[in-house]
Amino acid sequence: MKKYSIFSLARNALTKHENWEANWRSPEPKKAYDAIIIGGGGHGLATAYYLAKLHGMKNIAVLEKGWLGGGNTGRNTTIVRSNYLWDEAAALYEKSLKLWEGLSQDLNYNVMFSQRGVYSLGHNLQDMRDIQRRVNANRLNGVDSELLNKEQVQKAIPLLNCSPDARYPVLGASYQARAGTARHDAVAWGYARAADALGVDIIQNCEVTGIRRDGAKVVGVDTSRGYIQAPKVGVVVAGNSSVLADMAGIRMPVESHPLQAYVSEAIKPVLDTVVMSNAVHGYISQSDKGDLVIGAGIDSYNGYGQRGSFTVIEHTMAAILEMFPTFSRVKMNRQWGGIVDTCPDACPILSKTPVQGLYFNCGWGTGGFKATPGSGWAFAHTLAHDEPHELNAPFSLDRFISGKLIDEHGAAGVAH
Repeated sequence: MKKYSIFSLARNALTKHENWEANWRSPEPKKAYDAIIIGGGGHGLATAYYLAKLHGMKNIAVLEKGWLGGGNTGRNTTIVRSNYLWDEAAALYEKSLKLWEGLSQDLNYNVMFSQRGVYSLGHNLQDMRDIQRRVNANRLNGVDSELLNKEQVQKAIPLLNCSPDARYPVLGASYQARAGTARHDAVAWGYARAADALGVDIIQNCEVTGIRRDGAKVVGVDTSRGYIQAPKVGVVVAGNSSVLADMAGIRMPVESHPLQAYVSEAIKPVLDTVVMSNAVHGYISQSDKGDLVIGAGIDSYNGYGQRGSFTVIEHTMAAILEMFPTFSRVKMNRQWGGIVDTCPDACPILSKTPVQGLYFNCGWGTGGFKATPGSGWAFAHTLAHDEPHELNAPFSLDRFISGKLIDEHGAAGVAH
């Protein structure tokens, strides 16, 4: 890897970094590829990387209508965990967590994965029963998880309001020590650089405007930069999944909602873990820069906006102050929103479709970032072999016909 001295950094700064080597190429689109991935976020880039690395496909294009990581990958709160309730979800997210643990080495790019642990609070007896059930299910699936009482939680998080007089008193929590956070843009850049090194064409500012079919099979895509042929097309566009599905004449069982997050001014290090609460509907961590990263639940209405409503902001601020009254004087720097697509059972779709050669990766709701490596790994297998891997086989599109749903609302009911 190239090293830069302080003098070379200063020289490049004066030249506006024009002499820095690009991390990936910006090629013109070819007329045809063996596979096209629509969507240049973390999941799409990961899919292309694993297709090239593990399955020997080199003639691949990633098409992104804007810039890499400019969608939900750059509009989330970066939490990574695998302590989901049902066997199918736990297996997929645990695969992803294991990939996270070696991702910086695999990509030769620091994605800043910090295993600082995640606490999920319980505020009443039913919460604690649900937490205990999930902890036991996690352990049966080989996923690390602990059940903590109030005293243990208070010792671990001194700033947390564990007073019995609180409106939502803390009775205990589940804790996953291997969970944590990562740097969202570094994930996109790391996968992009690694995929480019394997020959993948990463094409930004290339919006897909149509998906062409020849009867029951896909033959290519229309874009703002012309028509591109491909016998295999993987769609990984998060909140816009139903829009792309409509281009191919498919109806997806997903709804799109705005999802909001907030960042405070930087303060001294006071919180070295992630704290979540379904009851008060908010969660919080502190970044390496010192700002508090705060997340909310989805807005109740359907839409493609990236701002969100003030009522959710107000509710989330109240939730955070319920847990951490000492943060009442901290100023918020900015607020933003992403577009999440949610399935009826709060689980994703990684699946073939009725159109031969067309595959969809969508419906992650609020849990997409944590699944980035595992999602790309499994989806790449599906595209390469035209059959799902056993990890993503339960997340097929036809489960909404067969009724074999995976109801993860209890473990994925808040944005995290």
